Amino acid sequence: MNTTSQTTPEDLRSWLEAMPKTELHIHLEGAVPPDALWDLIRKYGGDPIVKDPADLRARFQYTDFANFIDMWAWKNSFLREYEDFQFISEVIAENLADQNIRYAEIFYSPGDFDRHGLDPRELTVAIRKGFERQSHRITLNLIADLVRDFGPARGAIWLEQIAEVKDRGVVGIGLGGSEQAFPAEPYRQVFERARTLGFHTTAHAGEAAGAESILAALTELKTERIGHGLKAASNPALLTRLADMKIPLEVCPISNVRTGCIARLEDHPIRQFLQRGIIVTVSTDDPEMFNTNLAFEFESLHSVLGLTLQELVSLAFNSINAAWCSDEQKKHLQSELKHFIS
Repeated sequence: MNTTSQTTPEDLRSWLEAMPKTELHIHLEGAVPPDALWDLIRKYGGDPIVKDPADLRARFQYTDFANFIDMWAWKNSFLREYEDFQFISEVIAENLADQNIRYAEIFYSPGDFDRHGLDPRELTVAIRKGFERQSHRITLNLIADLVRDFGPARGAIWLEQIAEVKDRGVVGIGLGGSEQAFPAEPYRQVFERARTLGFHTTAHAGEAAGAESILAALTELKTERIGHGLKAASNPALLTRLADMKIPLEVCPISNVRTGCIARLEDHPIRQFLQRGIIVTVSTDDPEMFNTNLAFEFESLHSVLGLTLQELVSLAFNSINAAWCSDEQKKHLQSELKHFIS
């Protein structure tokens, strides 16, 4: 399909599904397909509020961001053993490969499973074992989310443990969690230490909190990328700064609607970001919790916000260029995408 040609929605959907894609902001725990999560729920004796996978899917509706976090914690209560993580990692890798995603950087949250006695090092190894079953089809790297709710002292301990298994494809350190309740500033030294250990850094910012959260991520944590960055739209000076510093935004449009961070996709500032010269990448965040995938994200940007096919392709190249993989891997991904659109 020529990127300037007229096309039907069905043709566009098929083209986007076939396009080789790169994703930089997807959470392992939010990418578990309902059938796989249902298997885990049954493994641990079931839950009285979900009778079948259909009930499970119906649960994934949220009144606001805090409600989404509550649902996140409920879901994670069924991930209790290392074998659970190996199981979901293989399923997720297969699912992503089936979508023609060639490379992805996947967040995982070791601190969420401390209550089950799971060590971050062994957890990382289990995830990698699951990924390896699909390594001939997709390359997956990991970003360890320290989850701001637990505090920097515990985050510092987990960082050192994760550094011991960095060679299992852990390329970055992130900071997610309840952004509206826990600011980034206390993590400044943790992120300094992460850089000395050779990790790339990113932080969820401007998703459930304001532009000041993004500023803190840039000035205090000195992150290389920003997760979401939604609220930058309210601060012209910040938009200029993001553009001048060439800080990529890991934008997740459908997620922002599902969690109530914006009311409608029509309200998403992604076009404003592009017009200001900001590097924008597109991802799904928690695709199985938000009933989305990367092709649908692109399709929605075209049908609702009017982004052209050429702009969608540019977004796809942005994700490759902003990825934390080797130059050789980037060249391969770029070549594959160029061949597809030619």
